Amino acid sequence: MATADSDAGDFHSVVSHQRQELLESQTLESDLDFAFRLQLEEALAASMSSLPSTSSSPPRVQNPVADCFVSGLRALQTDELDRLEQEVRDRQQSEAEMTKLREDIRRRAHDQKLAREISQMPEEEWEEYGDNYERPFGEGSSSGEVFRVFFKGLVREEKIGNSTEPIVGIGVSICDFRDNLVFELQKPLVGCGKSHEYAETRAMIEALNAALALDLKRVDLFCDHRPLYQRVRGKWPPKNRKMAALLDQVAVLRKKFTYCNLFLVIRHDIKFAIKLANDAINSQIMRPAKLLHGNNLKETCIICLEDTDVGQMFSVDGCLHCYCFSCMKQHVEVKLLHGMVPKCPHEGCKSLLKIDSCGKFLTPKLIGIMSQRLKEDSIPVTEKVYCPYPRCSALMSKKEALEYANTTSVGAIRAGARKCVTCNGLFCINCKVPWHSKMTCFEYKRSNPFPQAEEAKLKSLATRNLWRQCVKCNHLIELAEGCFHITCRYYLSSLKVELHIITDFPFFLRPCLVLKRTKGKKKM
Repeated sequence: MATADSDAGDFHSVVSHQRQELLESQTLESDLDFAFRLQLEEALAASMSSLPSTSSSPPRVQNPVADCFVSGLRALQTDELDRLEQEVRDRQQSEAEMTKLREDIRRRAHDQKLAREISQMPEEEWEEYGDNYERPFGEGSSSGEVFRVFFKGLVREEKIGNSTEPIVGIGVSICDFRDNLVFELQKPLVGCGKSHEYAETRAMIEALNAALALDLKRVDLFCDHRPLYQRVRGKWPPKNRKMAALLDQVAVLRKKFTYCNLFLVIRHDIKFAIKLANDAINSQIMRPAKLLHGNNLKETCIICLEDTDVGQMFSVDGCLHCYCFSCMKQHVEVKLLHGMVPKCPHEGCKSLLKIDSCGKFLTPKLIGIMSQRLKEDSIPVTEKVYCPYPRCSALMSKKEALEYANTTSVGAIRAGARKCVTCNGLFCINCKVPWHSKMTCFEYKRSNPFPQAEEAKLKSLATRNLWRQCVKCNHLIELAEGCFHITCRYYLSSLKVELHIITDFPFFLRPCLVLKRTKGKKKM
């Protein structure tokens, strides 16, 4: 208490000092402004004296913009100091009320214990010592009594305006051993989504904090949510990192009690806490919609565990899992860097991200890369064709290349001529090289036995790194570890790496797929 009084005194002295400095600055500003106006008027008067006089006195200079800015700044500083002082007064009042409540609980526990002792006293002993029997009130009067703590977190979907949104409320009631109510708490929770288990865990944390604030040492906790009961007892593992962090917080709070036990009861046994949680939800429904949708609403991202404005949270279409823009951007960047189509970060969720909705947090460059990845993923691997011209390298399907070549002669098309959808360059679908007119594929390969410079570089790199090539999809493969038996991720072919000979290298920018280190038969 002495420390709290000292802190309050220090704060008041700081605020008084700030107010004194503000008044001094106002006085100094006023003096400087007055001196400036006098000098300006003297200069104007001297200037006007050399000209024909058109008025009896020079006009007075005004600067309403500067005056308005200075006065607004002073008002803002004053309001800030007033707000801080009000917060300190509110905190002191709250601490005083909590201290009074703790004293009442201790006094009630002391009186109940004294009443039990008197009721159990034999009649003869009461006749002899009853008038002199007493038990002084001490600080530890409530330390031996076990209090019963009931809590409940409710989630209800209510229609707010034109949309239906989940609203979360929690209720906490603390009773003595005779079920006399000594404390109750109801409050809404913002940014909890639709998770009932999250609401129950937050309610449990609020209940433990309330019991600690009342200086209770021995408590029995009662809940009706079986998953939370099993997770707190360590029987079930947490579902995600967010729940794991909350359960760690519960464990830390429980260790602060001399005795703390958790019981699973039926819903009827916690009806007081349920009523409080319902009242908290109803109070949210009756609030104006503009307050419910205000800018101060926060939601916790389950990746970074930071409280973020609702407007800065991204909801995945389909599964409705929510994450902050920063975490989503990093997730998408990593997936695109590895040549993968980004999906929902939630464990086990396979919902694909839509490029239109990702524009909220991705840069135009990343949007372009993601569009390319989606196009690549939409084309079957056996249908993928890359333009062989180094300055183009566009990806297309065999069907698209054939449709673009409809203006080419039928004979050339039958021979394998195709047209790039981007640069309109003709190329051979069989050889994967620019179109060799008046020459069959066999003749071209015989006349060009050595690969081009780019392909030679790729072949040298592949040989040096022991890359191998799938005979069907032509993707290059690097074995990170494991056995030498590799199954293509498209299940079109299988090969033994140590026996396969690299032949018919594809165009030099074809991507190389790297296998992760695993054991046994691998799938790309």
